[in-house]
Amino acid sequence: MASTQGAAEKARVLVASNRGPVSYAREEDGSLRARRGGGGLVSGLSAIGAEADSVWVCAALGDGDREAVRRAAGGLLPAEDTGGQRVRMLDIDAEVHSDAYNGIANSVLWFVHHMLYQTPVEPVFDTEFRRQWASYEACNRAFAEALAEEAADGAAVLVQDYHLCLVPGMLRELRPDLLIGHFSHTPWAPPDYFRLLPDDIAAALLNGILGADRAAFLTARWADAFASCCAAVLGPDSLTGTAIGVHGLGADADFLRERAHAPDVEERMTVLRAEIGEGRKAVVRVDRTELSKNIVRGLLAYRRLLDTHPEWREQVVQLAFAYPSRQDLAVYRDYTAAVQRVAEEINSAYGTPGWTPVVLHVKDDFARSLAAYRLADVALVNPIRDGMNLVAKEVPVVSDQGCALVLSREAGAYEELGADAIVVNPYDIEGTAQALHTALSMPAGERAERTKRLAAAATALPPARWFLDQLRALEELQSS
Repeated sequence: MASTQGAAEKARVLVASNRGPVSYAREEDGSLRARRGGGGLVSGLSAIGAEADSVWVCAALGDGDREAVRRAAGGLLPAEDTGGQRVRMLDIDAEVHSDAYNGIANSVLWFVHHMLYQTPVEPVFDTEFRRQWASYEACNRAFAEALAEEAADGAAVLVQDYHLCLVPGMLRELRPDLLIGHFSHTPWAPPDYFRLLPDDIAAALLNGILGADRAAFLTARWADAFASCCAAVLGPDSLTGTAIGVHGLGADADFLRERAHAPDVEERMTVLRAEIGEGRKAVVRVDRTELSKNIVRGLLAYRRLLDTHPEWREQVVQLAFAYPSRQDLAVYRDYTAAVQRVAEEINSAYGTPGWTPVVLHVKDDFARSLAAYRLADVALVNPIRDGMNLVAKEVPVVSDQGCALVLSREAGAYEELGADAIVVNPYDIEGTAQALHTALSMPAGERAERTKRLAAAATALPPARWFLDQLRALEELQSS
């Protein structure tokens, strides 16, 4: 395949991820509107500076993206659309990408690593699965080929997440000169659960990541699980050519604190205060409606709190922001509906003319989320299983009066925040209800001190450092 740029312009640092730093929407007049995203990768890549000759390779995710790729003739997107970053977007066939993304990444790999299957009836690895797996391989191959084209001799390539597990191995075959890292943003399943996958698929995923010089994870627990899977599936010597690293991702304190005091956030705080009511405490949760977030059990625990501690009736409101996720999958639509149903049941059973126990919002609104963070007396973060969970880190950073954190021991953030959180088993409704009572009853001084320590731990590894530490560790392998 022909390169899209001359040898002198090839990149020294490359990032590969399914979702890129920009997306496009087609306007009625046929023009394209670019929208830049945020997050740790965007902050990290910005931190290395323009002189680093970096390129971000990502997939086109919609019709607007695909039109932008066509207008760029498959090369780099216009710099004015990307904030000056060099971005190459891949126009992978829409059906192939959907099979890879929805069929394999989100419906198989996500379920395996979050241990979400109802194993008496699922998974079923049949002919349809094999067809979709071929699409997953094709998507990964497209990324590997694009990275091989864009990379300068000896460049560093940081491949992101479960969508692209095969890329390191494929890229290693194409460009053995490159320094390749892979980072997993999800948990990693233990061997017994990982081996639900067909043996050849399990081996292919592991060997794909082991094509990297370094495989990195958010916590030591997930890194250890990966190593155990390699030993169980591939044998005890399988890790000899790949280093293992851990990089916890922290909150971006400067961005959050500035953004949380913007005028639109202040406006939403006024609305939320009215919804909560004068003198009441607020239990806040902010999640996408992913099955792993455990929103329904969190609502059931809140209901149990109102049962067992009636003194909290009319004294507390749960602000539950449950933003729809992956609604193209039926199981996620059903889960979103269940969240709404349980919230309505609580309000019907306990609500009074002047008190709505659960204020549920399902339309994504970042400014409203930040307003809730500032107002929270208690933050409830109770996932079944989470790679990190940045909400647990963000709330203490922007809380106005201090916030007690009720935190699942299955969140990756538990390793860093557990000492100052009220820790729960996410399946234990009674235990979570009691934790909410403890959090709501916490003296203001203790709550403020805990919040300070939580915020310090939450911001110890900001996104730019998280990214640069990975890059530095990868480059150090070359000199060792």
